[in-house]
Amino acid sequence: MEDSREIGLAAWCEAQTGHPQAQLEVVSGDASFRRYFRASDGQRSLIAVDCPPDKEDMRPFLLVADAYQAVDIPVPMVLNVDLKQGYMLQTDFGHTVLLSKLQERNVRQYYQQALSILPRVMQVTETAEGALPPFDRALLDRELALFKDWLLMQHIDIDWTDEDDDIWQHFCELMVSNAFEQPQVGVHRDYHSRNLMVTPQGLGVIDFQDAVIGPMTYDAVSLLRDCYIEWSDELVTELAQQLRADLQATGQLASAVTAEQWQHWFDWMGLQRHTKAAGIFARLAHRDDKTGYLKDVPRTLGYLSNVSAKYPQLSDYHHWLTQRVIPAWERA
Repeated sequence: MEDSREIGLAAWCEAQTGHPQAQLEVVSGDASFRRYFRASDGQRSLIAVDCPPDKEDMRPFLLVADAYQAVDIPVPMVLNVDLKQGYMLQTDFGHTVLLSKLQERNVRQYYQQALSILPRVMQVTETAEGALPPFDRALLDRELALFKDWLLMQHIDIDWTDEDDDIWQHFCELMVSNAFEQPQVGVHRDYHSRNLMVTPQGLGVIDFQDAVIGPMTYDAVSLLRDCYIEWSDELVTELAQQLRADLQATGQLASAVTAEQWQHWFDWMGLQRHTKAAGIFARLAHRDDKTGYLKDVPRTLGYLSNVSAKYPQLSDYHHWLTQRVIPAWERA
């Protein structure tokens, strides 16, 4: 069956570049409705984006791209855009996502590069149209609810009890409180090894259209406790604490914030992030028929188990997770 949007995008690319596009090369789709293709202007490779306007608004991407470029965050340059049709051409960072390059021998070097970009991300709290959206209570609640609604109820089909609800509600309250205890800064909101590109000039940042003003540790834990690859606690803690020291050195974080406080913020922010991610993976499988994401659920559940085990305040949640939720997941 012909793909009318892909045909339309190819014709639009030809009109913009003056170069015939024999066939667009599929780069990837992602967890949204956007699709990415490789095009050409006859001299260089470009990225053509199909973003159906009835499904997703392209303007946040354009606004955040401009704001990030203004503080020297390495993002693709937008060359042409048609908001009405939902088409865009941008520069091409190449084929190499960070995930494909990470190994024990180079992970510290690459993650230090990635972490060095975050202080600039934190500076971006507004675009040309005003303040970024807040990572507010409503958004936190929606993200946490994905775990219950999609993983527990839809995928596992758990028999939800009052005891489940008490433990779950208490856990959610702790997660929300932790998010608001932290300094609120610019947050990319999906900063991990599949959204960082390895280029000859260094790392490039993509997929930033959902940027918000939110908790300071969010992007760091998204990177260091990545849903797609896992590293030792020792390395993660070392790099997380190095970021704290760097932020304190530049005055972006108060010197009174101790290593223990920072680690608590970081760890619990990761619990919120991985709770959301597990729910999203289940939703992608059931709503969008992208079942490949289910293979990443065990890693997120592992993070939840390992981190919650370190905190006595989470002992009821940890017991519930390991004795009820994870066994139910394994049986599903």
